[in-house]
Amino acid sequence: MKLFNRTDQVDQHRTFKGTIPGKWFTWFSTVVVVFAFTGVTAGITAPAAQAANPTVVTLTFDDANADQLNAAQTMQSLGLVGTFFTPSGFINNPNYLTTSDMQGLVANGNEIAGHTVTHPDLTTVTLDEATRQICNDRVNLTNLGFTITDFAYPFASENASLETVVKNCGLNSARNLGDIKTRFSCAGCPLAETIPPANPYNTAAPDEVDNTWTLADLQKSVTQAEPGGGWVQLTFHHISATSTDPLNITPTLFNQFATWLKSRPATTTVKTVAQVIGGTVKPLVSGPPAPPEGTGNLIKNPSLETLVSGAPQCWAAAGYGTNTAAFSTVRQAHTGKVAEQLVVTNYVDGDAKLLPTLDLGGCSPTATPGNSYSIGAWYKSTTSTQFELYYRIGVGSWKYWTSSPWFSAATTFQKATWTTPPLPTGASGISFG
Repeated sequence: MKLFNRTDQVDQHRTFKGTIPGKWFTWFSTVVVVFAFTGVTAGITAPAAQAANPTVVTLTFDDANADQLNAAQTMQSLGLVGTFFTPSGFINNPNYLTTSDMQGLVANGNEIAGHTVTHPDLTTVTLDEATRQICNDRVNLTNLGFTITDFAYPFASENASLETVVKNCGLNSARNLGDIKTRFSCAGCPLAETIPPANPYNTAAPDEVDNTWTLADLQKSVTQAEPGGGWVQLTFHHISATSTDPLNITPTLFNQFATWLKSRPATTTVKTVAQVIGGTVKPLVSGPPAPPEGTGNLIKNPSLETLVSGAPQCWAAAGYGTNTAAFSTVRQAHTGKVAEQLVVTNYVDGDAKLLPTLDLGGCSPTATPGNSYSIGAWYKSTTSTQFELYYRIGVGSWKYWTSSPWFSAATTFQKATWTTPPLPTGASGISFG
């Protein structure tokens, strides 16, 4: 449920009911020696001299944030290229890259790469959902005209099973984070990834760049690798003069670093991930279909009792605007053992809510266009509250749909229920909070 003020407790038995009776949501190198025989003499051709310990830097950009175009402009002016790990479900949404933006990036020599459809922590979802997220993301991006051979794990969260999924989806590599030494972490780690990587489906990179990184930190990530050589992947999220996001650096800082990087010795070069990894473009593979619309309560973990890392499985916190939202699991339930409590402070505008994870069907209910659904939750709240609804479309992106009427503040648990309008054409899933 959406909250605009103080405290909201949402208990188990959230339900979703369709108009159809009984439907409830309730990675061998080869040494070649060439012999040339002329008469009775033999000569061995020596390989051309190679520069010692070459270092490759890859500038990577995660999450398709539109302000990354600030970095792209600098890179273009300096003749540098990078890899943009792009969740296909984010494209063409406000504040994200558009298809046209991405076409421009590729025209300038940059690489578009996979980053799932909706950017979940893949270790917290089912293997089927992870496969949909990885494989379908590659399919979506390919259908937009891009060649996708590489991938990055959202939140740098991965395991051996996910490495296999990435490989089976036809990708050639996958980037992790936090396994290269910086002043911030991993003091005993290597100074660079090897070329080629020992495991192309878990390539090592420093921690993501955030607003605590200085020009000296960025330069050190390169200079510490140069004596021994290897591969340094630097990961950026926001490049903005105004963003307050912790993962932001200013265009000025990026420009200073990129200009410095361009001036490095010839043994240090800048390449995309694909240029480092190589490999063929493999056939597309689609993930398994989403589960069909079921019967009974279609909400997974409706009671919020199944917890993962202390949070209800298949549920996600969301919100927008200027406010401070704190979610916690409390033992003040209407029935069962726990409820979820939301406390909002420093409220200026926006909202906060808990809702079924906006995914490709692993948690969010499959739904049918034209159907109406009955939704419900037990709640108590110090202020009025309401349901906010979203639906999944097309490649797996989510859109705001509508809101319910307001429900009054309540000092004891009350049940809020509401029947939705018919689900819009093209929708394939639904979520509410």
